[in-house]
Amino acid sequence: MSPKERSVKRTTIILEEEEREYIDSLIKQGREPGIKPLISKMLDVYRSMCIYDWKYPGEYYIGISRVAFINVEFLDILLKFIPEEKWKEVGLKIGEMAKISMEASIDIETANREKWPEVFKRLRVQGFGDFYLKDKFVIIRTPIISNSEFWCGFLESLLEVSLEARTLTPPLIFEIAS
Repeated sequence: MSPKERSVKRTTIILEEEEREYIDSLIKQGREPGIKPLISKMLDVYRSMCIYDWKYPGEYYIGISRVAFINVEFLDILLKFIPEEKWKEVGLKIGEMAKISMEASIDIETANREKWPEVFKRLRVQGFGDFYLKDKFVIIRTPIISNSEFWCGFLESLLEVSLEARTLTPPLIFEIAS
């Protein structure tokens, strides 16, 4: 059946007045193009994050990993108390944890270059930043952490490659050495 021949299933969602006012304000401010695209985006985020196991507000699991929403300042403070010579090592350890989590939870082989778009989408949805592959470069726009040493270690262990940092401030650019 072609897409035009399929019947459209309509769904009615009854929103509380406060919820509808909030959505209308997002649309008026230009932050969202409309209610249908907003709901589609919310469903895409839900699918992308694989939010299967809500325990209670503020705690949920994606496969084997418990996920928490924290602010960037929290991460910056943590990183400032790690000695500079350990930043890459910390990135390597966290990248390894992310690799294990992605492989166990959503069955993505992170070292497979063909799967990198899926890996990068996952990182973007989780708020790490916007990741791109351009020729032999990995680019991070708007990284959650601006530390290139951390990211170099993180990406090396996550993607199983050797990288050389080409920039020290965002956008972060890493050249794939192997």
